[in-house]
Amino acid sequence: MDFKNLVPKVQIESLVDQWIQEDIPNFDYGGFVVGDKIETAVLLCKSEGVIAGVPFFQGIYDKLGCQVSWKVEEGTHLKPIAQVAHVEGPVNKILMGERISLNCICRASGIATRARHLHDMAQSAKWHGEIAGTRKTTPGFRTVEKYSLLVGGISTHRFNLSSMVMLKDNHIWSIGSIEAAVKKARLACGFSTKIEVECRSLEEGLQASQAGADIVMFDNFQPNALNAAAATLKSNYPHVLIEASGGITVESIQSYFNPNVDVISMSSTIQGCPVVDFSLKILKEGRDPSNPLVQS
Repeated sequence: MDFKNLVPKVQIESLVDQWIQEDIPNFDYGGFVVGDKIETAVLLCKSEGVIAGVPFFQGIYDKLGCQVSWKVEEGTHLKPIAQVAHVEGPVNKILMGERISLNCICRASGIATRARHLHDMAQSAKWHGEIAGTRKTTPGFRTVEKYSLLVGGISTHRFNLSSMVMLKDNHIWSIGSIEAAVKKARLACGFSTKIEVECRSLEEGLQASQAGADIVMFDNFQPNALNAAAATLKSNYPHVLIEASGGITVESIQSYFNPNVDVISMSSTIQGCPVVDFSLKILKEGRDPSNPLVQS
């Protein structure tokens, strides 16, 4: 699936402006040294993974007036060492965008790689539901991270506080009851926005469903407890979606692939993901862009 048109150009431009301002708040000393002669750099993938973050890498060099020629499609599983793209333009501009573009594509590809692994696990198990990320993202980098989940083949979950109502324990404790929280939320969000309620017991799940929740999240349930609660809730409220969340890992997720569970959300889809290693090197005769280790 090609997601390159999903993020509006104006949004990418806004992010790129922030990243450049953060990295070059005043003088570009290295750019002064190399000048603006035209050079070509090669983008190399140096560890195995799924490439993601192409629109953001492209947006950085569009802003800097450089041309990017892609050799692979986003979402491709790469093995090292692979030539991914060439970047041509004034050398000071290539190097100005080097670190921020690599930050994007390394991080995005790491997330997409984990997402693809989870997607493949669900497919192998013939599980019908969706694996999703969470709102536990890096400040200022959420768009890139959520986008990368999609490239890898899993769901983003809600993007922010405005995209879906999620009533968690603090909301319930503050207003006093699940019923009161759901009714007040529905007054504001109407028919067009789903309401999800975080529940710590089957009883709370039944209360949420009766109050009109669209989704019940069973939080921090062990697999056996989840399976029992999900079966009972589905038999009483078959239209309600059931989400499992809390403490689920790549190693344990297979235990949660249950026919009565519709969504499994995991913070580890983003938090703690290892990156995929990329480098960007100016092409020069007699120089090895793969930058091999120095041997003794």
